[in-house]
Amino acid sequence: MPSERKDYLLYVSNLFPINFGVRQGSVLCPSLFAIYLDNLARSSLLTRGMYVILYADYILLITPSICTLEKLLRICERELNLLDMVINGRKSCCVRIGPRNSTCCCSINIVNGPVIPWTDELRYLGVFIMPSRIFKCSLIHVKKINLQIS
Repeated sequence: MPSERKDYLLYVSNLFPINFGVRQGSVLCPSLFAIYLDNLARSSLLTRGMYVILYADYILLITPSICTLEKLLRICERELNLLDMVINGRKSCCVRIGPRNSTCCCSINIVNGPVIPWTDELRYLGVFIMPSRIFKCSLIHVKKINLQIS
């Protein structure tokens, strides 16, 4: 019985220079981003009740009060400034969880940037977090997508 020989074609993209970092979408991006921002995550360990959660290029700040949120935001801005990075105000928002979730809050500004808006939902990694007395997620968006697929 003759052995089957398969010819494999090799496709090579055009060459392009990479002067800094890795190409967007690379499998290394999430790991390198986490390493790059490790000091940012560690900076929240110095203060009780402040948490920085990093996943891929998403940053989630969790604090027990608006005052500590502003403090943590300033810490993050300083660390990111050292890395020559900034917070994108257009992609940032705040949600309040706790007994005073429906109370109007003062605005939180990014240094030399826009006001971060308070919203009715926050999307983080496909999960919609809602302002409420206790931590609450919404699955309405997931249900809509599933109904459209069916």
